[in-house]
Amino acid sequence: MIYLNIHEAKTNLSRYLERVESGETIMLCRRNTPIAQITPLSPKRSTPRPIGLSKGEVAVTPAFFEPLPESLIAAFYGD
Repeated sequence: MIYLNIHEAKTNLSRYLERVESGETIMLCRRNTPIAQITPLSPKRSTPRPIGLSKGEVAVTPAFFEPLPESLIAAFYGD
């Protein structure tokens, strides 16, 4: 991890972004106090994410569609 003060980051941003692209992380500091972290993004997926990965793992019972109790609804409004 690279610790970098704001002035140094502004002066040499292109050079440090190349290092981030290669996988390094930068801790951005103000007067040697960390305030932000710059990390590389994960690579973009080459194939679309499949739909239905959790199919069959979750069951929605008929009770899910029943009205909520009045006491619970009142709790949402702070009563």
